[in-house]
Amino acid sequence: MTAATLRAHTAKDLAQMARDRGIAGWHSMRKEELIRALVRAARKRSQAAARSEAPASRNGSARPQAKVRRDRPAALAAPRNREIAKLRDRVAMAKNLSANQSNSDGEDRLVVMVRDPYWLHAYWELNQRSIDRAQAALGQRWHGSRPVLRVFRLGDDGTGEVERDITIHGGVRNWYVDVQNPPAQYRMEIGYAAEDGVFFCLARSNTVSTPAANGAEAVDGNWADVAENADRIFAMSGGYSPHGVSRELRELMEERLQRPLGNPMQTRYGSGAAAGGEQMQFAVDADVIVYGAASRNSHVTMQGEPVPLRDDGTFAVRLPMPDRRQVIPVVASSSDGVEQRTIILAVERNTKTMEPVVRDVTDRS
Repeated sequence: MTAATLRAHTAKDLAQMARDRGIAGWHSMRKEELIRALVRAARKRSQAAARSEAPASRNGSARPQAKVRRDRPAALAAPRNREIAKLRDRVAMAKNLSANQSNSDGEDRLVVMVRDPYWLHAYWELNQRSIDRAQAALGQRWHGSRPVLRVFRLGDDGTGEVERDITIHGGVRNWYVDVQNPPAQYRMEIGYAAEDGVFFCLARSNTVSTPAANGAEAVDGNWADVAENADRIFAMSGGYSPHGVSRELRELMEERLQRPLGNPMQTRYGSGAAAGGEQMQFAVDADVIVYGAASRNSHVTMQGEPVPLRDDGTFAVRLPMPDRRQVIPVVASSSDGVEQRTIILAVERNTKTMEPVVRDVTDRS
């Protein structure tokens, strides 16, 4: 009997075991106290049994050979039983999603962050009471159940379809999940899936959107890189969503990064919120980058101007983007002048400056 195997029982079962073993004060003990009391009681019983067997071994040194042979299987079984007990402890630890977690009395939460178009990072904190509720709710199904991350892919109307279940284990608090076909929206649930398909949910995550595969910047790494790309990851993970910010997402990232996240209207009340009366400066401009590839010996022009080719035949040209519609012809000719191909791009820029909105910083409602 070990602490790990006892944690797999409910508090009610532990109380019954303590009463059967005559442990004083069992009715007022919490689960962890019951576990410690039962372990101590088991240790005392084993020590008492060892002391009672010691005189018998000293007085009976001259035993018949047949007796020794009969006791040998029991002696060989003891190490095997210890190995079985250790294996059961490891199985119980792998199934307990609250193992090695510090928030024994905290709120359950599951937070999902976008790392790049093909990877999501799930992070969870669960307490032992939730695991006990799952075991009680599943009943006999508990023995065949497995801890999973259930991944939902969301449609345009917000409805979710289960994409897959990912088997996880206790002793960890995060998991990287690979996804396909970006861009897409995802949500996750963490819980226990029984063999007959019944699922007990412990926590639900925020909704995230993966960027397009040809996005300008890839986001990867662990918390050190999250600090450098915090606002981008926060945005891709639903932080600036018009449908509201996930409280768990904000709390987790602010806790790890030690700084506020969000737009200034939500985080402005710091040490310098009302300092200074300097007028805000703001300007936006845009360019257009045209890139492509042609045969290495081709002659390429853009808007009548020659375009230099790299050694592999690729090229890229940055052009100004005025506030109007413009047509950009790109022409490629073969080196012998026999063949010519033309591609025409039409782009339009329409810039509109909105009226500024000035809020009273003394109004914190």
